[in-house]
Amino acid sequence: MMDAREVIKRPVITERTTDLMAEKKYTFDVDVRANKTQVKAAVEEIFGVKVEKVSVMNYKGKFKRVGRFGGYTNKRRKAIVKLTQDSKEIEIFEA
Repeated sequence: MMDAREVIKRPVITERTTDLMAEKKYTFDVDVRANKTQVKAAVEEIFGVKVEKVSVMNYKGKFKRVGRFGGYTNKRRKAIVKLTQDSKEIEIFEA
């Protein structure tokens, strides 16, 4: 079992994710091995909120090259977490 701090890597802050925050949806980069249940438990433990729903997306690594050398960027996994109506906002996003 992974620790909650290992499951959630960082928040994803873009224009789109900022708009989703009005609907109580928060976006995080998560460990590629983490499942929805682990993401839900980690968010509830770290931020002290109640999670209603978790959606997860996988992104393949992109091919990049520098001169004649080529390789792939890291694959990543993104989770959108919807909070229940009665739970409070997550403060990390209040900039």
